[in-house]
Amino acid sequence: MILGKALRRSLETVRFVTPVKFWSSKGLARSVYRDVEQNFGMLAPPVALHSPAPEVMAASWLLLRETMVASWRASRSAKEVVASVVSVNNTCPYCVAVHGATLNGLLRDPTAIAIAEHRFDEIPDPDLLAIGNWVRTGKSPQAPPLPLDQAPELIGVAVTFEYYNRMVNVFLDESPLPSHVPARMRGTMMRLLSVLMRGPATRHHEPGASLDLLPGPAPDPGGLEWAGGAPHIAEAFARATAVINAAGERSVPDSVRQLVTERLAGWNGEPMGLTREWLTDAEAVLPPEARPAGRIALLTAFASHQVTQADVDGFRGVHADDRRLVEVAAWAGLAAARHRLAPIAASYRSGSGS
Repeated sequence: MILGKALRRSLETVRFVTPVKFWSSKGLARSVYRDVEQNFGMLAPPVALHSPAPEVMAASWLLLRETMVASWRASRSAKEVVASVVSVNNTCPYCVAVHGATLNGLLRDPTAIAIAEHRFDEIPDPDLLAIGNWVRTGKSPQAPPLPLDQAPELIGVAVTFEYYNRMVNVFLDESPLPSHVPARMRGTMMRLLSVLMRGPATRHHEPGASLDLLPGPAPDPGGLEWAGGAPHIAEAFARATAVINAAGERSVPDSVRQLVTERLAGWNGEPMGLTREWLTDAEAVLPPEARPAGRIALLTAFASHQVTQADVDGFRGVHADDRRLVEVAAWAGLAAARHRLAPIAASYRSGSGS
């Protein structure tokens, strides 16, 4: 009960926007909330932070549910390893903690701590070690690290967490536990979280069961050849991409979308560095009225951990509502994740560097 109360209160730590509370949700937001609780055993803040934009929240949930949660060919442990390593690569402490807790509940071995502390040679399962090395470096001792019929799930999870890491870094604190939890209780609470996450993670979840949250079939956005063996994943990406692209057209100025797309085309995924000189140079080409949205979009795509209150205040000076802030960040986050998709998919098949 203590853990459940703490996790419910964790919605209060969402930054910059006010998530819709469960008891005041309705329509699509209520449907997504119920689906998340049924599949995860709790209302996950990384999904709920999208709630000011219900269609975008449904899109983000489809990506997560149909890649990570749905039961198909790959084990949940393999998918949690992918999520954990992507989150380490992207410096997303919140996601590392949550998915490390799930791995601890599933495996009860050193895998989660080995990933979190970059000690990959201590992962005891050779298949999980190969998966971890593939995600960490773009290479694997065996190519692919698991059979190709598992590629849609593992690649899908990797791309999904390229998206979620960015949104979590912008809108959530570093820990899934609220700040009021005393330091002496945090270790115990994280062990309890492992127990809580284990139950839903070991159940069967029917593939495609959440697709009807969004209209379909959706047009193929291109680049989904890797998902051909898992129609529920291909359709989830198609529907989610259509919704988030529409949100981008609605909320992101044309000049910003063009700038982010152009800069992504020349980006190899390397960190942008500790300063924000790159941001100053990038946004200089934008018209002044587009710069507040441009700053949020560029930071979300390239350096999500650098978003500050001042950046959001600048955006609020032009665009006051939570929905638009979520839509700008979501469009940029998915654009960056889809840019990372091609090298992720290629490295899975070949075992060569991306």
